[in-house]
Amino acid sequence: MKSLPILSALFVMAASTVIADDAVTSAVLQEENKVFENVMGPINFADAYGDRATGPHGTFGQFPANFETPEHTHSHSYRAIVLKGQMTNPFNGEENAPVMGPGSYWAVGAGEPHSTACVSDTPCEFFMYSDSEFDFAPTE
Repeated sequence: MKSLPILSALFVMAASTVIADDAVTSAVLQEENKVFENVMGPINFADAYGDRATGPHGTFGQFPANFETPEHTHSHSYRAIVLKGQMTNPFNGEENAPVMGPGSYWAVGAGEPHSTACVSDTPCEFFMYSDSEFDFAPTE
């Protein structure tokens, strides 16, 4: 499975970036134990650690094939890594945003207008993490 090394590195990076080493509790979340819930339209999230509604978190996201969010902002920054599919993350109406495949990374600053899209004919999955809660505010 090609994404396993990506996930392992991702968890180490996220835990060391977001939570002090002495606050980390050893844990494993296997692929088959991820519990996705619908959060908005066709968007699904599954918790890896923390609570995205209140603070630091690591969250798996799923988008259907050929789906794009409306332009929006977040109150806090976050970082993400593509795990499956092909994605784009155009900022401020950017045309021809780079297409990101598995292993690609993006970051969004607080208040930065952007959209996020799955541009492949297969569903997309990504992992996002932040040291703050997650929100979504459409720009229009």
